[in-house]
Amino acid sequence: MGPRKNAPRSSSAASPSSTTAPATMAPSTLDLLILTFNCAKNLINAAVFAPHLQAALLENAAGLPDMVVFSLQEVAPLSYAFVGSYFLNSYYARVEEALNLASVGALAATATATATATATGRDDGDDASRTERQQEKPAYTLVRAKNVGMTAILLFARDPAALQRIEEAECGFGAADMGNKGAVGLRVTWTDRGNGDDDDDNTFELGKTTEITFVATHLAAMEWNLKKRNSNWRTIASGLTFANPRVILPGVFPPSQAAPTRDRTGNKNLPQTDSTDESEVEDEATASDDYPLLSGRADLDLDPEHNSTLQDISIFKPTSHLFVAGDLNYRISETTPPPLAPFPSLDPASDNYFPAFLHRDQLTQERLAGRTLHGLAEAPIGFAPTYKCTVLDGAEGAINEAAVRTGATVHGVAEVPWKFASHRWPGWTDRVLYLDVPGAVGRAVDVCAYDSMPVMRSSDHRPVFLRVAVPVVEAEVMRAALSREVEADGEDPRAAPPVRVDVHAWERRAAARQKEIVVGWTALLWSTKEGALVLATLLVLGVSSWWLVRGW
Repeated sequence: MGPRKNAPRSSSAASPSSTTAPATMAPSTLDLLILTFNCAKNLINAAVFAPHLQAALLENAAGLPDMVVFSLQEVAPLSYAFVGSYFLNSYYARVEEALNLASVGALAATATATATATATGRDDGDDASRTERQQEKPAYTLVRAKNVGMTAILLFARDPAALQRIEEAECGFGAADMGNKGAVGLRVTWTDRGNGDDDDDNTFELGKTTEITFVATHLAAMEWNLKKRNSNWRTIASGLTFANPRVILPGVFPPSQAAPTRDRTGNKNLPQTDSTDESEVEDEATASDDYPLLSGRADLDLDPEHNSTLQDISIFKPTSHLFVAGDLNYRISETTPPPLAPFPSLDPASDNYFPAFLHRDQLTQERLAGRTLHGLAEAPIGFAPTYKCTVLDGAEGAINEAAVRTGATVHGVAEVPWKFASHRWPGWTDRVLYLDVPGAVGRAVDVCAYDSMPVMRSSDHRPVFLRVAVPVVEAEVMRAALSREVEADGEDPRAAPPVRVDVHAWERRAAARQKEIVVGWTALLWSTKEGALVLATLLVLGVSSWWLVRGW
């Protein structure tokens, strides 16, 4: 894991071991951890995942975050993901199990540190007893799980009652807008309920609130699909809406005439193609950057009230924070590596030490050029590439060969022998970005940690997490600050959205969902054990019925 340059941050809601209120109340913050992981269609091994997650929970922090959000890609096989949430529950349960195992371990570590401090003369007895009470019940509750195809978002909270409102959004950019690749969003209103004893929810009083928008996504794969990844982002910016535009503005927009093939920016009618695996090839028309992305900053033929209503249901709602996490698939080259190409090394003494490759990162280049992830920021990357990792059977040839041979462990788990796959450039495909608070607010998102987790046998990706303290900024304050951004010609996309809202995206998504159900059940019947059992049962019933009819 990469070194952390950020010191621990304090937060009014961050630490369960903080019982003494300061003389002057500090500005209210939400302690948040976001983790992205491409699960490679496998169930997570909770016993292995939990120790690594525990280390993430404690990195540069003294206590548990208020909220934990997972962005999961390839969360389950395509058939399960397309059929629906029933088949995903077991996959979600593994994540919940790992999180609560990790939180128990983190609280135990905190209690040990508290006991040590008490033994050296500090009186933290109340903290220790409070930690013991917290360990008696799961620290986190799964508040909402939502998927679009194989991409899922899971929202966990320590205090579910602090979440007053939850909205959902989804869009697909796979074949026929289906969700083999896509994005799913949650928007929550979080309330700072004060500094009470969380054993008694009735002691809290409603305080300040803040809105947060989370986007989990999986963009187009392959080195050469750079423009297609940018096109996927345009789809998110225009089509990932938290309400149906034609419902909230009835009579304003005509019915879609060619919804399945209409370009999502509203500028052209273009064919949409994709595939369900890494053999997907870029569609030049769909992925083209030739049409001006920023030409759609507003629908000039609509009145300001309608424009404002549309923006409020987009990811760039003026009063909301925004976090985007996922397998964004941006690489360090547009071509596959030639034979014997130098790969990033984990050895600081090497000429190919991985920081030397960061300047080639496509996401950073495209973001700074204004072609993707508009307005979003990213903490400095201090970790090695997270893809593509090949797990080996033994130590020979492993990038961590010496550690494996000596029986080294990471967070109490045996080192997994691995190396970078030779046919893919190693890249920082797994990322978490955020839209910072407008400058006029006078506060900013405070990064505590941005790091990766170790390689696990179940996936060729390494998880990446971001721990932040999010300022609790109320809607009126945020909107007023953005008004100043407009006056100052600021670049905050909440003040000047980069694309117009696609008012027909909901219709296309509803049609795509019907296709997903058909594809999912077909795949389930012909490619899974459950499907084979159903087919065998139907066959037996059919033969039995035939014999009965024949006997009559």
